[in-house]
Amino acid sequence: MKTISFAGAAIVLALGSAPCFAKELKSIGISLGSLGNPFFVALSKGAEFEAKKSNPNVKITTVGFEYDLGKQVTQIDNFIAAGVDLILLNPGDPKAVGPAIKKAQAAGIIVVAVDTAAEGADATVTTNNVQAGEISCQYIVDKLGGKGDVIIENGPQVSAVIDRVVGCKNVLGKSPGIKVLSSDQDGKGSREGGLTVAQGYLTRFAKIDAIFAINDPQAIGTDLAARQQNRSGIVITAVDGAPDIEAALKDPGSPQIQASSSQDPFFMARRAVQIGVGLLNGQKPASTVELLPSKLVTRDNIAEYKGWTSNRSQ
Repeated sequence: MKTISFAGAAIVLALGSAPCFAKELKSIGISLGSLGNPFFVALSKGAEFEAKKSNPNVKITTVGFEYDLGKQVTQIDNFIAAGVDLILLNPGDPKAVGPAIKKAQAAGIIVVAVDTAAEGADATVTTNNVQAGEISCQYIVDKLGGKGDVIIENGPQVSAVIDRVVGCKNVLGKSPGIKVLSSDQDGKGSREGGLTVAQGYLTRFAKIDAIFAINDPQAIGTDLAARQQNRSGIVITAVDGAPDIEAALKDPGSPQIQASSSQDPFFMARRAVQIGVGLLNGQKPASTVELLPSKLVTRDNIAEYKGWTSNRSQ
């Protein structure tokens, strides 16, 4: 699979100079992990923003599959029955969703994977998640001086999460003084899930120096669990750079949350729709996979962080 990474300026340029397409985008179906997660809400808003730029009267159907693959396959079937032009997919399983994607393509529908990869999709737009995991966990290594007991708080086994954990392990593995206490617990990608698994860690381990959570909601739940059990001195990092983590990084009352590798879901979805409309008109992207760079947001640089594009004027 051919992959390309873009610098932010180049992508902005691409968005700013979107050509007029001959074939109109009349309807789009969007299936996302969970509409209870602010990341996916911002992603849906970005898709809607770009789709309406292409056609102000476009019909948009957005649903969450709550990490239930059967539910997502049914949603794809519904999109096919509705005759949508484009499906934007946050795949529940990169391989298992393959047959449903083929079925959609056989019906003449373009399928673009967003945030996580999917086998057979016409294109994929995602954060460089290996990099995001690396920089978030490098922060932990630096903060602990290369020595300590660390937990990798895992999540749903989609490509984005798998890649973040790979990136984190790449970094932690280079420090012999770092001991990974656990790396296989699923925090469900949610605040509640993070709270639950962290409660288990805190009961099980008397000493925890740092926890890397695969996304911001889990990190916030983890911090809450630590506060409930009066545990302090734990370095918590994550991935997303979401509004909630921005608030936590500015809050003296939650000092354990210390860093998050940023994503921009609104912008990511805009790119995905733009590529999808191009494909609809026979214009193949330069690469089947486009990786967007991640930057580390910390308590030290939070004042300069601009946040997700969805929170700024377009």
